[in-house]
Amino acid sequence: MKKILAASLIIGGLTAAPVAFAQEGTVSGAAGGAATGAIVGGPVGAVVGGVAGAAVGTILDPPPPEVRTVVIEQTTPSVVYEQPIVVGQALPTTVVLHPVPGYENYYYTVVNNERVIVDPQTRVVMQVLN
Repeated sequence: MKKILAASLIIGGLTAAPVAFAQEGTVSGAAGGAATGAIVGGPVGAVVGGVAGAAVGTILDPPPPEVRTVVIEQTTPSVVYEQPIVVGQALPTTVVLHPVPGYENYYYTVVNNERVIVDPQTRVVMQVLN
């Protein structure tokens, strides 16, 4: 009986999670994932659920098209960075970020000739523009 209940909670959480996470982003994704994980799997489930929720929140919360357009129009020199640029990972403080004009919640930079939209508080890469 417990296995059926746990499976039902997991399936229910997976079907409802993308809608909630798309609206709330990484922070709510992490919190929701942790709560669901704790219900199903205890403390270990909370950790795994939090990480998975944060990843889903990051993936499903891209900047609006207007932000991408403004970033593409900027003339900013490229910097060299020896590591791959990965969505969901933070850039080091050595990489200079620039505010997106008119959109204070988004910053950008140009790394290895790729334009990158970044969360200014966490420095996490939100999107790589090609």
